[in-house]
Amino acid sequence: MNAFNRLADLLRDRGEPTRYQGGAMRTRGICHDGDDPGTVAFRPGNNGSLVVFCHKCQGNADFLAALGWTEADLYDEPLAERERPTDDLWIPCGKHGHKRVAQYVYRDEHGAVVHGVTRCDHKDFSQWRPDPSTRSGRRWSLNDPSGKRLVRSVPYRLPELLAAKQADRVVWICEGEKDVHALVDHGLPATCNAAGAGKWTAEHASYFEGADVTVVADRDVKGRDHATAVVDSLRGIARSVYVVQARTGKDAYDHFAAGHKDAEFVQVWAPIPYPGNSEAAA
Repeated sequence: MNAFNRLADLLRDRGEPTRYQGGAMRTRGICHDGDDPGTVAFRPGNNGSLVVFCHKCQGNADFLAALGWTEADLYDEPLAERERPTDDLWIPCGKHGHKRVAQYVYRDEHGAVVHGVTRCDHKDFSQWRPDPSTRSGRRWSLNDPSGKRLVRSVPYRLPELLAAKQADRVVWICEGEKDVHALVDHGLPATCNAAGAGKWTAEHASYFEGADVTVVADRDVKGRDHATAVVDSLRGIARSVYVVQARTGKDAYDHFAAGHKDAEFVQVWAPIPYPGNSEAAA
């Protein structure tokens, strides 16, 4: 499929409006949360390429970043080997031969990419942020040279989290992305923060106003401390908070791998009982 059709299909699948006008297909500026469906124009270019231009941003870098695309995605066919962006399986572990085995993309309320986390086959993790100016389309740091953070701290799977809250479903918080996917695979809305235990912030907690929350605490000291920090941050924000642990193993992934169901997690703490539930004790 050529690049033009790939982009048109992607926008359609995301529910973004498109229209043909002035020799180009047009859509809204998701790069700046614009409402005008004519702000961004795209059309087939020369040599199997796609031309994309946002009239507000005066370029395409922010639009591509919002899609999770790089310049390489603007071509119908893969670039020649010498021109191809850095191997997407590569991860900057600092150790020779490590390869990426998982990638977790953190998105904002509108589905735009905020940053990502990669995991290698030796359980090393590296974080990146979109940067279309690089050959790989990403920069392997969330901070500037002075250490100032350049991207927001958002919970993993934020759009799904907000949809679950809107539907009045319980949102599960665990310690890592692998556990999140174990819960999601069993039909449960789930999230976490990037970088594991000890990295949860008030910024993460702010998205849970009025939500019912179940926290899955890992069975170790760090897991207990992390769960306590999450609970403390949700006081006065969430409607209810319950803390559970895996019936078997350390975490949610182990729990399901052992064949248990979601109803079989062990409740260990009810710091913010659901309103009207007099049997739950903190």
